[in-house]
Amino acid sequence: MRYSPEAGSAGFGVEVLSFERLRRMDRARRRERPQRPDFHVLALVRSGSGRQVADFVDHSLGERSVVWIRPGVVHRWAEVDGVDGPLVLFEPEVLAGVVGAGASGAAGSAGLAGDAAFGASCWQVDEEDWGLVLAGVEHLAREHAAAVAREEPFSRALLGHLLAALLLRVAPPESVRPSAATGDREVFRRYRTAVEESFARRHHVADYAHELGYTVRTLTRASRAASGLGAKRFLDERILLEAKRLLAHTDLSLARCAERVGFDDAANFAAFFRRLAGESPGHWREAAAGR
Repeated sequence: MRYSPEAGSAGFGVEVLSFERLRRMDRARRRERPQRPDFHVLALVRSGSGRQVADFVDHSLGERSVVWIRPGVVHRWAEVDGVDGPLVLFEPEVLAGVVGAGASGAAGSAGLAGDAAFGASCWQVDEEDWGLVLAGVEHLAREHAAAVAREEPFSRALLGHLLAALLLRVAPPESVRPSAATGDREVFRRYRTAVEESFARRHHVADYAHELGYTVRTLTRASRAASGLGAKRFLDERILLEAKRLLAHTDLSLARCAERVGFDDAANFAAFFRRLAGESPGHWREAAAGR
């Protein structure tokens, strides 16, 4: 699913909608079927209850729930007819532009959370912070309306910084303040970026170590400190996640799915999948279709 902003919003890469607006725009209830957007969706539940499924994990929604759907995640909304609250849609480039201007500061922390393939998809905000979160969304919405009306040259940058501030306020502390030391965090950031770019072609940690100028041991230490997974397991889990997304969201054959994640032989792919997921890719696809 590609980002398709309303007329007047193109060029800003961010907009604020609502669940009520989503329902009006989606009379066919496509929201209840698996989707895979190429943009971020940040949803805040002001009232009501429902469910949301992100990368095959079912989440219950209630007051002060937050949902962050990152690009590439296979998700669907379920039972959200009575849910109310804002949804912020934004392209990755919006946050990337802010991170580029200050990657070592707050914006860099927001970018760290935004780029996390295994980042939290759903959580609840503390009551004492909820008012500040809603105020941040309201500010972003007002500035977006002003940007559409005035077409000021600095509007995109302003919206990007407001978005980064909102993400810092709403994100779980561990996603924006990693426990790893600064050196390990930077090593892992570079490794994670390289994995995201190449996991469908390169399956060996040694290749990434050579490209980045580190030892395998250094990557393993940094990955474990930042993510809780060793470098090899982090890479394998990323490959597995993409395989699951393809199996659930496409009608590609198992052989084509295998090719898309870098396996020349479908049997090797099946063995890899079974080792990590505990079942064959075919059986997993059948089970996912019934969820």
